Amino acid sequence: MKVEQVSEHIWCIRSWLLIPVRVWVVIEQDGVTLVDAGMPFMAIGILKAIDGLGAGPLKQILLTHGHSDHVGAVQKIMERKSTPLYAHRIEIPYMEGEQLYPGRKKRERNVQPGLAKPLPETEDKELASIAGLRPYLTPGHSPGHVVYYHEKDRVLLAGDLFTSKRGRLYRPMPMFTADMAGALKSSLIIRKLQPKHLEVCHGNSVKNPAEQLDAYLQETATSYSIPAGTWQ
Repeated sequence: MKVEQVSEHIWCIRSWLLIPVRVWVVIEQDGVTLVDAGMPFMAIGILKAIDGLGAGPLKQILLTHGHSDHVGAVQKIMERKSTPLYAHRIEIPYMEGEQLYPGRKKRERNVQPGLAKPLPETEDKELASIAGLRPYLTPGHSPGHVVYYHEKDRVLLAGDLFTSKRGRLYRPMPMFTADMAGALKSSLIIRKLQPKHLEVCHGNSVKNPAEQLDAYLQETATSYSIPAGTWQ
């Protein structure tokens, strides 16, 4: 596993299982937040990396979504660290096995029921900022997929909203993305936020992703015959 600094407050922990798997540590004055938890074999490495940063205790785990390659180390980490786990309220019944993920044949109990709490919301039912991150609901890859934007560092932790190849935006994995049109529409968040740096779970970082967005939208819409009216 490799540990790399992404920005002033964010570090990436990267491993491989046929493809790259990335999770992130966000540092604040009173401790750190883990965004996604990768695969089960990553648990010890994640905890060692957090200890090695010397930035304080693990305060919480935030999930972009509940697929198995994003929650695999949750159980082992939480056995060693008493810390809350958060995901979008829409995602929780899918990752707990109560509902069937779109496009799947069997329900998946990727997280023990009752373990995850809904991400905090404001009185206006918008997602509240947490650990210096602003969450945004970006469905498509999964029903309750969320991205996290670090406003100070201008870094977007995008989970599986995209993959990337050689620093270029690329579509999320089709076999695990039931609603590609929805994912395409959600990708417009880049135009709204204009991040300087984008991180994905499967791939490498992308600089100034908004500069690539139009080409990405056109290529993906054409490849999947997605009418413009369904995502614009």
